[in-house]
Amino acid sequence: MKNKIILSCLLAVGLTGCTESFLDITPETSLSSVTFFKTQADFEQAVNACYVPLRTIYNDRSWLLSEQHSDNTYYARNTAFGATEQQEDLADFSIPVSNGLTTNTHVLNQYRQDYLIIARANQVLALIDKADFDATAKANLKGQAQFMRGFAYFELYRYFNKAPLQLTPVTTREAAAAKMGTAADLEKIIMDDLIGAAANLKPKSTQEAGRATSGAAKTVLANLYIIQKKWAEAEKLMKEVVAEGNYTLIPDYNNVFSTSTANKNNAESVFEVQFQEGSNGFNGTFMYNFLPRPMLETELKTLSGTSNPQPQTGEGNNIPTPDVIAAYEAGDLRKDASIGYILCSSTLWEGKTYPIIKKYMKTHSLNGNHGMNWPVYRYSEVLLFLAEALNEQGKTAEAATYLNMVRKRAGLANSTATSQADFRTALMQERRVELAFENKRWHDLVRTDTYKAVITARGEAIKKDPFSYYYQRGYTLRSNSFSVIEKYYPMPADEAALNPNIK
Repeated sequence: MKNKIILSCLLAVGLTGCTESFLDITPETSLSSVTFFKTQADFEQAVNACYVPLRTIYNDRSWLLSEQHSDNTYYARNTAFGATEQQEDLADFSIPVSNGLTTNTHVLNQYRQDYLIIARANQVLALIDKADFDATAKANLKGQAQFMRGFAYFELYRYFNKAPLQLTPVTTREAAAAKMGTAADLEKIIMDDLIGAAANLKPKSTQEAGRATSGAAKTVLANLYIIQKKWAEAEKLMKEVVAEGNYTLIPDYNNVFSTSTANKNNAESVFEVQFQEGSNGFNGTFMYNFLPRPMLETELKTLSGTSNPQPQTGEGNNIPTPDVIAAYEAGDLRKDASIGYILCSSTLWEGKTYPIIKKYMKTHSLNGNHGMNWPVYRYSEVLLFLAEALNEQGKTAEAATYLNMVRKRAGLANSTATSQADFRTALMQERRVELAFENKRWHDLVRTDTYKAVITARGEAIKKDPFSYYYQRGYTLRSNSFSVIEKYYPMPADEAALNPNIK
């Protein structure tokens, strides 16, 4: 299967004529949906194509909009390189906004990649019921398309809290300008798709590795229910995932995350994005995106292990902040597994030694090219979701059972929180360190409505002591830093120019 799902993805891109744009109107090949979507193999290729944008989202974008847009990470300013406003605007909460729209490139590309998933899934879902092939295989393929569309709308829901409603293939230019959906509209789509996916998909024990499973669908749906504060519904789903017996905590946190060639889709993995090292175009580069700069080739080799390391220039991103480093309790085994340090002898920052995200620093063969998978949902988060859902219903003693399973693996004693309020605080602290650098923190701050207080305090800390946040001595933040602390991202201006319903 190692190459099967990935190779089929690229074939499907060519066959269906999908591009990076919002939605295609004119087919780019002689094959049309009428002539192509006939056999099980046709639908397998089309479903595989739905997964492809995930690599772009998680390699290039999600960490910028989620982790670096929180108090967990920051950028390593390289004043010798020049400005990189697009990334800095996200980290410094200074995104340009006019009439509810933004020109930020990363916001635009996240939006477009999600709609690329949606467009491909719509094509599958519009035609698969009419196709004649094995019913079991058809249900599984349909479930994957439902999962992917539900997941993409869940991304839009969390980032924008509104989005145009596209649920059928676009065949005319007028149809591309879909009406804007509210948060409630998106919630219904997500629930319908994920409930359908959970019913159609195979469990992890029988599903082909790397594909969506019924457990993954239930986990994303539970995530939505938790945002909606539907605690009983979230509890039910997470208990079902636990009862499956298909997942377990890996005893050593160091071994939770994949290497470039091994440990992928392991016992703790609920859903992860597939990468493959090599020249076929399926590789990741996110490890390199997360390195401070400048870095000599000899310094890089200590992390990558490659035989041909190249010096790193430009500006580093996603550097752990002093805040998240201090968040770990004494004796927490996750700290050394998650955060390491690297000397950058040529950097202008006087501190020279930077923290790095160690959980993604794995040796590999090719410079600038690795195959580490990205963890989207892990079993530890299922346990923390369950603990949260139970506590919010007043079942704090039962909730502690699941929280303490996660703490025990980290080498920590049981939580001392006994009241609902104290347990709530303890659980969010546990989520921060257990899931650090996995693109969870910003969304947790939003759903708990603590984002403004936390980010305001973070901005004040950076302005007070820029050096501790990787600025050279004497440098200060831009005057507009931490001036746009909003709960949701503004809609992309380029898409509003194409669809008058986007406001």
